[in-house]
Amino acid sequence: MFIQTEATPNPATLKFLPGRVVMPEGTFEARTLDAADASPLAGRLFSVPGVTGVFFGYDFITVTKADGEWQHLKPAILGAIMEHFMTGAPLFRDGMGMSEEDGEEFFDEDDAPTVATIKELLETRIRPAVAGDGGDITFRGYKDGTVYLVMKGACSGCPSSTATLRHGIQNLLRHFLPDVREVQAV
Repeated sequence: MFIQTEATPNPATLKFLPGRVVMPEGTFEARTLDAADASPLAGRLFSVPGVTGVFFGYDFITVTKADGEWQHLKPAILGAIMEHFMTGAPLFRDGMGMSEEDGEEFFDEDDAPTVATIKELLETRIRPAVAGDGGDITFRGYKDGTVYLVMKGACSGCPSSTATLRHGIQNLLRHFLPDVREVQAV
């Protein structure tokens, strides 16, 4: 099994591509050892000293570190990923991990057409680009011209995430929806 790695805009996060589907639908993020308990693979990755976050996308895994050098952490992370896939273990323990825990969406019913357009733009233009960088962005809410988004994976805690929100996503949404005033991360 050959696992490729890619740098992300977040220097504390590295993207691992195992050459197969990781999660056929949705995403999963663990930022604590307790959250990682839902997945045998996330648990294995959290057992590597220095790992502080794990994110699963369709065909990639991003791992976030607190400290240490990638050259020292990568072999153990690659070993954990390879061992998981070679043993055929399930990605999640029974009944765990498959739900998106982003919280309840909020918006006024009068804004439903605007929210539908925001969600379509997120799905078709923004999320694919962000997944390329090892992360994900999902809709949380819309109120008084402000769009609230949840940033996950490599996007969470990334030094360039503010620029991505302000100059990328905000400008795109404003172009299509003049009512949008700003975009904020939740």
